[in-house]
Amino acid sequence: MRLRVEFTTEPFDLDEAPAHAVVAREVVEAAELDAVDVGPFGNTAEGGADAVLTAVDALLRKTLEAGATRITLQVNVIEEGEA
Repeated sequence: MRLRVEFTTEPFDLDEAPAHAVVAREVVEAAELDAVDVGPFGNTAEGGADAVLTAVDALLRKTLEAGATRITLQVNVIEEGEA
């Protein structure tokens, strides 16, 4: 099974990336995922279910430790042929 996770961390800071946002980027870029897209207002990552779920666990734990006060995420199953 393949999954796509979309997430944001808050609070936002438009002048400089807060520590929790930097940590989130580091977590998904270091994970064994097939596709990662990191942006200022939202992030996505795709991969096998185990890799995505492991990354989500690390993302939640590490961004909260780094000062995130809210993490919004959505996980979707990617159907065969969908990209």
